Amino acid sequence: MASPKKSVAKEAGQDKAHRSPPEFTREQELTALRDMLLIRRFEEKAGQLYGMGAIGGFCHLYIGQEAVVVGMQMALKKGDQVITGYRDHGHMLACGMEAKGVMAELTGRHGGYSKGKGGSMHMFSKEKNFYGGHGIVGAQVSLGTGLAFANSYRGNDFVSLAYFGDGASNQGQVYESFNMAELWKLPVIYVIENNRYAMGTSVTRSSAQTDFSKRGDSFNIPGKQVDGMDVRAVKAAGDEAVAWCRAGKGPFILEMQTYRYRGHSMSDPAKYRTREEVEKIRHDQDPIEQVRNRLLAAKMSEQELKAIDAEVREIVNASADFAQHDPEPDASELYTDIYR
Repeated sequence: MASPKKSVAKEAGQDKAHRSPPEFTREQELTALRDMLLIRRFEEKAGQLYGMGAIGGFCHLYIGQEAVVVGMQMALKKGDQVITGYRDHGHMLACGMEAKGVMAELTGRHGGYSKGKGGSMHMFSKEKNFYGGHGIVGAQVSLGTGLAFANSYRGNDFVSLAYFGDGASNQGQVYESFNMAELWKLPVIYVIENNRYAMGTSVTRSSAQTDFSKRGDSFNIPGKQVDGMDVRAVKAAGDEAVAWCRAGKGPFILEMQTYRYRGHSMSDPAKYRTREEVEKIRHDQDPIEQVRNRLLAAKMSEQELKAIDAEVREIVNASADFAQHDPEPDASELYTDIYR
């Protein structure tokens, strides 16, 4: 007779067998391509502006990981909530926040989502159900659990997504949150974006358990490893986890096996890995190229794909222009949005 924990894991689909992800429709492929391209081109532009000195402070780029947030957003419905850490620009754009507002916040302008006072790591949109952007490692996990508690308390069927990385997975508050979420059967999906290196240290050197889908085992939380470079696999896993939560079964852990092409932040030269390693991932697994290749195989022309990229670049360039010409916040903003 199977143990209760194994039964839960089996019911939730926790297995390591290789499965081909469900095929996307042409419309889904195009949506995924555009959304991932928007994130990629936005982050490339943000990197350029940082190098020019237009963006100050910390700046963590999401290049390479685009399939994770885009695939998960495709599994959600209006009203579901998202919260993440400091590598957050991609999550904002995927949630529907405007590129010009995000870029203006990066450059510290009044038109930014936090009126130029939050910068790269701290911006929010209640309208889009995006609750940050948090600079404290792992802090968003307990906050995301709190969002799920609010949903449970109110009796709605919304789900909260708490994104965090392989490095944050070793923080103590993560496990306190796991315990509470399973105890109260809260509708929260913990999305662990395992990009292999945390803050410059390989997971094999920093984590005793490198299968992050198992991090909830002692709490009876089911988990699943996902190819985080394939947007179809992400969406399929997201559908499964969302259905689990909406059915009142409690939390779910998704380990997204992904990869960041840039350093941990703009100040990180990433000397802890080889150029060959990065180039191999780019060549073999790039999430955007996978979609492009499938569309080309489906007889979409190169010109049509270039037109989508050109449209995205126009949006990003316009956001950069806005962000560099929008006025800085007035000094009086120092005294607004604070508790006294």
